[in-house]
Parts: sequence; structure tokens; C-alpha cells
Amino acid sequence: MKLVSAEQINAVLDWAGVLDALWRMHLGARPQIDDYFLGDGECGLFSRGVILPGLGAGVKIVSIFPGNLQATPPLPAEQALFVVIDEHTKALVAICDGPAITAWKTAGDSALAGERLSRQDSSSLLVLGAGPVARALTEAYLHIRPGIRQVMLWNRTSSKLEPFVAELRGRGIDTTLVADLDEAVSRADIIVSATASSEPLIKGRLVRPGTHVDLVGGFRPDMQEADTELVTRARLYVDDRKAALNSGDLRIPLLTGLIGEESIEADLFEICQSGEILRGADDITLYKNAGGAHLDLTICQYVLRCLASQAS
Repeated sequence: MKLVSAEQINAVLDWAGVLDALWRMHLGARPQIDDYFLGDGECGLFSRGVILPGLGAGVKIVSIFPGNLQATPPLPAEQALFVVIDEHTKALVAICDGPAITAWKTAGDSALAGERLSRQDSSSLLVLGAGPVARALTEAYLHIRPGIRQVMLWNRTSSKLEPFVAELRGRGIDTTLVADLDEAVSRADIIVSATASSEPLIKGRLVRPGTHVDLVGGFRPDMQEADTELVTRARLYVDDRKAALNSGDLRIPLLTGLIGEESIEADLFEICQSGEILRGADDITLYKNAGGAHLDLTICQYVLRCLASQAS
């Protein structure tokens, strides 16, 4: 069995390859996927399983313990790995670093949809969050929308973003550390949120026509990154209907009758397979990125192919 480190994963991946691998997977058969969560309020154990024709199977295991951040020195609040199962032999063939795979596949998921759902002339990007996934999302959107001229970054603890702001500015990218979130929301062309917030951060009344909003962070029914006004104003898209409707951003307005399951216009398989124009110039589009182990498996298998190619 191979052990694949974060360093190996990051060394072989780029956004063009990741997006191509995810796009090709979404042109094929739908996977069997399911999630399992246990928690006691202080910690959580999260697993995601998948069987995907053509790519085998796998299981992601995540341990979540925010208390680790208070340790000396601080430890990761989330630790994870992904086990890859061979399609033909059913053998456990690889264990891949979970956080690295998560960052690439999560941002790739959003960017694949964002290519179709955001305006091509988008010039301003607002990203909420300061973790590795928020960084990856920033890079992925800069890849698919090279016309972006301004990046705005926000986090409750702004100091966590200072190194990333300096890095982007060093690359010649006009980057602002946001103090007034509402003001930034009102002028962004693309808004991406990767937080663990249980209270809405993005107010629908402030989002201007033509904006694309990408909600990534909330995965539990009590998590909500945008208010219900935004959800009712926007054209709704998701990566996976079942997982997305279990997240607070959609589940809360669903339970109160503000939207129905039919309000979701397409999932990511349908987005990738559709030749239709999925937005008008003044439409607000909202994409709920809920993830799924089929995405992790796709990127793990792509990494394994890249490593095998290097070794041959």
C-alpha cells in the first residue's frame, strides 16, 4: 500500500489538471456516496464513502477537534486521510493525505461550477475564511477568471490572513484585507465563503445583480453562511442534491417553505453535461458546494496516475 504525503500531492497537481479530472468524472456514471457523522459537541468523527465505476472506491476519515487549536504548540483542528480501493482487486492500494486532497478537490469542485455560473467578465473576488481551503479557492478562481483585478479577503481574525495578503500582493495582485464585510459584499462580482459559521455572514439584500455566490464551509444543518433572502433571490445550483439539502444554507429555507427541492436547477453532473447557458447577465447565481467522497477519490486517483507516470 502506498502512503501519499501532502508534499507529493501538491508537487504533481495544478488547477488545469484537477479541473480536467473532475470534469471527465462528471461526464460519466453517477457514484454511490454516503456520509456518516458522530459527535459530542466538542469533537466529531466524519466519514464519507464512495463507489465510483471506473475509479474504484474509497473512504475518507476525518477527526475534528477545535480544542487542538489551544494546545501548545497548536495542533490541527481537523485531521484526515483518504483510503483508495482498487476497482478490480478491491485491495486497499493507497492512503492519501486528507487535508491536501480536500483543499484541491473542494476548490476544484467550486471552480468547475464557477466556470459556468460566474460571469466571464468578473473582476472582483471576495473570499471569506482563512484556512487552507479558502486559500485554495482563491487560487482556483484566479485560475478560471484571469480577468479578476481585485481580491478581497475577510476573516473574523484578520491577522490570520496577513501572510496570504502579502503573498498575493507580492505576485502583483491587488489584494485588500476587508474590515467592512457588508461593503465588500455589495461590490464583489464573485463571493466565496469557506467558514464554519452558524449565523449568516452574507446578506442577500447587499448582493448586487450579476454576482456569483459560492457557499463552501457549512456542512451541518445548523451551519449557515448566507441568509435566506439571498437563497430566495438567487438561481440555485449544487454539487450533490442530498448533501447540499442537508446543509443549513438550503435546509433552513427548505424547512420554512421558502424554497422547495425543485428550486435547485441543476447539480454538478447536470452542469457539466449541459450545453445550455445557465445564467443571465443580471442573475444572481448561488452554488452550494457540499462535497462528496467521489471528488476526493477522483483527485486521489489522478495523483496516483501522475506519480506512476513520473516513476515510469
